[in-house]
Amino acid sequence: MNYDLIVRDVRLVTHESPQTVLTDIAVTDGRVAAIGHLGDATATTTVDGGGKLALPGVVDAHQHWGIYNPLEIDTETESKAAAQGGVTTGLNYMRTGQYYLNKGGAYRDVFPEVLERSQGRAYIDYAFHLAPMSKEQIGEIPELIKEHGVTSFKIFMFYGGHGLHGRSADQSSFLMTPEGERYDLAHFEFVMRGIQAAREAEPQIADSISLSMHCETAEIMSAYTAMVEQEGRLTGLEAYSASRPPHSEGLAISIASYLAHETRLANINLLHLSGRKAVEAALLMAKTFPHIDFRREVTIGHLIADYHSASGIGGKVNPPLRSRDDVEGLWEHVLAGEIDWVVSDHACCRDEMKFGEERDNVFVAKSGFGGAEYLLPALITEGRKRGLGLDRIAALTSWNPAQRYGLSGRKGVVKVGHDADFCLVDDSRSWVVRAEDSLSTQEYTPFEGFELSAAVTDTFVRGHHVLADGVIQGEPRGQYQRRPLTTE
Repeated sequence: MNYDLIVRDVRLVTHESPQTVLTDIAVTDGRVAAIGHLGDATATTTVDGGGKLALPGVVDAHQHWGIYNPLEIDTETESKAAAQGGVTTGLNYMRTGQYYLNKGGAYRDVFPEVLERSQGRAYIDYAFHLAPMSKEQIGEIPELIKEHGVTSFKIFMFYGGHGLHGRSADQSSFLMTPEGERYDLAHFEFVMRGIQAAREAEPQIADSISLSMHCETAEIMSAYTAMVEQEGRLTGLEAYSASRPPHSEGLAISIASYLAHETRLANINLLHLSGRKAVEAALLMAKTFPHIDFRREVTIGHLIADYHSASGIGGKVNPPLRSRDDVEGLWEHVLAGEIDWVVSDHACCRDEMKFGEERDNVFVAKSGFGGAEYLLPALITEGRKRGLGLDRIAALTSWNPAQRYGLSGRKGVVKVGHDADFCLVDDSRSWVVRAEDSLSTQEYTPFEGFELSAAVTDTFVRGHHVLADGVIQGEPRGQYQRRPLTTE
């Protein structure tokens, strides 16, 4: 039989087994057609895997294309960077208000523009999570599900009274919400009720409809920011962590969880848990409300960097990088199977945007940084030190997020009939992170100088060889993914 592509001699990684299997992978029409020793089988293109690991393409469930740069530019450049890290599907958070498209109004007007600006520019497949910022947008939830295949939504809890970058700001102008409306706890409740109503109206896809929560408490952060700045004792990322203290996450998680209980919304994703207190609160809420299917997310940044080891205030992010003890605490929960997926929270913020004129003032710097290109190599590097199996890594980076976000029909595993999304990893190659080697337009990285012991060499998106020996190939082939995906 003749295939479109055969990748020979790879050690296939699956979430189902800690053992790798030396095998070949054949692809036809963008789907995996065969897995096994294919002998004399022929293909239009044959790639020698050289005994490298073949992992399922990363489903990076938390990115932010277009937050600081024009969406059409980020879609191209940041998807290239993602492919460098073995990412084959990127799920991007999007909202109305300042940043992103800098527009308010209904998603029926805004979201088609999002799709238009990103179409034909991505090197990986992609989808969007949307945040209902107004009453009108809550009413659009059923339409977004049916018309656009958007099945995941978000609440930014700290926007209720705190600016994006650490100082209070006028909420209405920042979020571009209608006059007289508030983005507060009551709004969060009504978002939950709107999503739950949509789940009840679409029971056949209800498992794929969920709400993600950025859990920090605005009032706590506002008070602590003023206190930290007034005291002047701490500087840099340590000061920023103190200004958004860990218990503000724990409190917000508790409030969000009770609201989910009150509204009977069973699918809740707790995003970028940053340390011990956040995870402890999340686990406590899971025991308190066992009828709610909580999923817990951490970022690769919070797993590899602390506020002392990160390279400068370029590591400013929400929630902040924490102490080394918090890093170790997160790893304890990862190893205990209490974390569901690991993401990049990739938000490219170029140097001139990030730092402004006060380069040493962490409270002036913008929040967020890129990192999708380091997600898989860094997780393998740190995981290997700590005994985290490759099967667990495949689950954390691909299978679990694909299951939650309506992509499991074709993504998340290298399996016959599924999209041929996978990457090759040289797990014997050591290298040092340098921002200049990234295809992102971000000129710095908080991981500068970190040594990694695994490297993604090749990435395949639906069988298209988009990264070959570390070099991007061909034209953008990424496609928007309407969810839930099916095997049809």
